[in-house]
Amino acid sequence: MSENKENFSPELMEYIKEWKEKPGNVIMVLHKVQGEFGYVSREAAEQVSEMIDVPFAKIWGVLTFYHFFKLTKPGDINIQVCLGTACYLKGGETLVDEIQNQLGIGIGEVTPDGRYSLEAVRCIGCCGLAPVMTVGGEVFGKVTKKKVAGILASVPAQ
Repeated sequence: MSENKENFSPELMEYIKEWKEKPGNVIMVLHKVQGEFGYVSREAAEQVSEMIDVPFAKIWGVLTFYHFFKLTKPGDINIQVCLGTACYLKGGETLVDEIQNQLGIGIGEVTPDGRYSLEAVRCIGCCGLAPVMTVGGEVFGKVTKKKVAGILASVPAQ
């Protein structure tokens, strides 16, 4: 195991301690870790493995099986494009292509300056506004290829 340790907050340490013996502890603890850091690093996964006494292979299996978990640090501004049925049919994939062209990154990647990251998601829950994307948590509906540049420019750095 790695000697590098993530700097878990006291609240996270207490949460892990509370969940150590409970059923479903792996997913609950990993959710909490991701909530604190925005992703789950290998070092954090190793630390969780040691703290809850679950083999690292099981922890890593959970992290790589569920698409919810991020294994790399997202950009300061995370962009999510919905590719659920309604959004896909109304041009969601075109939005992904346009963002990739403008930022020079693919799905799951981060711009070299760490400003933006791009994700494809299955549903944002705004099907009536399809196609939908979020930028830094702000929802944009009925987005067209022509609107992408303006949307990206309108979001201040975080």
